[in-house]
Amino acid sequence: MGLFTARYDKPGPGISKNAPKKKAFFVFWEIYARKFWKLIIANLIYVLLCLPVVTVGLADVGLTYVTRNFARETHAFVPSDMFDTIRKSWKKALPMGILGILIFSICAFDIFFFWQNSTGFMGIIGLSASFLILMMVDFMFYYIYMMMITFHFTFKQLLKNAFSFAVVGIKRNLLIGVILLFMYVMGVLILFIPVVGPILLFFIYLFLFPAFRSLLIQFTIFPIVKQYIIDPYYKEHPGEDIDKMRSLNLNPDDIPKPEGAEEETTGDIDGTTDEDDDAPIFQDMGREEPVKKDKNAPAEENWKFPKPHRPFEDDDDTI
Repeated sequence: MGLFTARYDKPGPGISKNAPKKKAFFVFWEIYARKFWKLIIANLIYVLLCLPVVTVGLADVGLTYVTRNFARETHAFVPSDMFDTIRKSWKKALPMGILGILIFSICAFDIFFFWQNSTGFMGIIGLSASFLILMMVDFMFYYIYMMMITFHFTFKQLLKNAFSFAVVGIKRNLLIGVILLFMYVMGVLILFIPVVGPILLFFIYLFLFPAFRSLLIQFTIFPIVKQYIIDPYYKEHPGEDIDKMRSLNLNPDDIPKPEGAEEETTGDIDGTTDEDDDAPIFQDMGREEPVKKDKNAPAEENWKFPKPHRPFEDDDDTI
């Protein structure tokens, strides 16, 4: 009978801690395969939420929370987390979505105008400028909703930091852009297939594309956000907000330690005092209720961006 009986009590070989890390390309497709059916559900909800058009920002922020968690290999309850995130973020997400629609519409009109009506050197300048603005705005929106659900940012800070990320993360942004451009071209080619093409393209969008696009963006941009926001914060505030670090599936050992800090520390596991427990740093807009702020609390309790990274520093020294 041993031939047909599984030995679940027998220990396996395990994984060596010195085993080489998998390439990001393979990790992404493994995540996509594991979360495939949940992403389909998220995609359907996203498409339904986008139907009024002006609610695209709400749909984006809900989908971003789910795909950010999946990209970080943490759990998300797809329907409930999407709607909880929308409920908590709608005051920023709704106007941000409307602003995005207006900017993209103006850029598209300008491109069409210069393409159809302008010739010569000035026409080339106008067309090139319109394409450049459209590309930069698109890059900014890669980061906006991710920052909205992760950090305590004002509307102004979201736009300012997103523009900075559009510049400093240009290599990753271009990689995403090239992949998505290839998919858009394939979509146009599919559209021209007689009879079947439009139907096939409709189902691809209904079940697959928005969630795939969001997962690709969140998976690709997180390292640059970690480098310029998360790492500097923990380097300046070691031991704080450990629960938020875990919610993003970050290993404390991977966070740069401040210069001169000892490898081992004593005291509480999170290294904070009772006064530190009330200071909100991260903002996770999923199932966790947001921390209530004291109206009389000093401004220093907000996120402070480390001094060395001035491209993201705001006028009020918060992010």
